[in-house]
Formats: sequence, C-alpha cells, structure tokens
Amino acid sequence: MKVMERGQITIPKEYRDLYGIKAGSDLDILPVEEGLLLVKKNLGKSPFQEVFGILEKHIASDSVIEDLRGLKI
Repeated sequence: MKVMERGQITIPKEYRDLYGIKAGSDLDILPVEEGLLLVKKNLGKSPFQEVFGILEKHIASDSVIEDLRGLKI
C-alpha cells in the first residue's frame, strides 16, 4: 500500500472484514522494533461481558468461571 499525501493509507478489505474495522473505528499505531503496529482499540465490551448480562446473575464473572471449570481461582 502507498501512503497518500496527507499520511492516509487504505487497509485492504480482506483485513478490515477479518478484524471488524469499519468507518469510524479507532486504531492505535504503536512503534515496535520491526516498524509500526496497527492495533484496533476495543472501546466496547468484551464478548464475555456482552453475554454475561444474559445470565441475569448478580455474581462476579470469576465465580461463574470457577463454577463452569469446577475450580477455585
């Protein structure tokens, strides 16, 4: 890809679809040893947080995980 005059780049559709990057998505550019790393910011809830509300339990997620795994953390 080429960098445009104003510093803009186009992320290929294949990667936008794969990583859920849409118009208005927030991304970070981080310097790493190999160059620059493009990272999508997760501004919403995690998938677990989205589903957890469906359970209608008023207990901590760690307790639910312990119960499911049969473990104590």
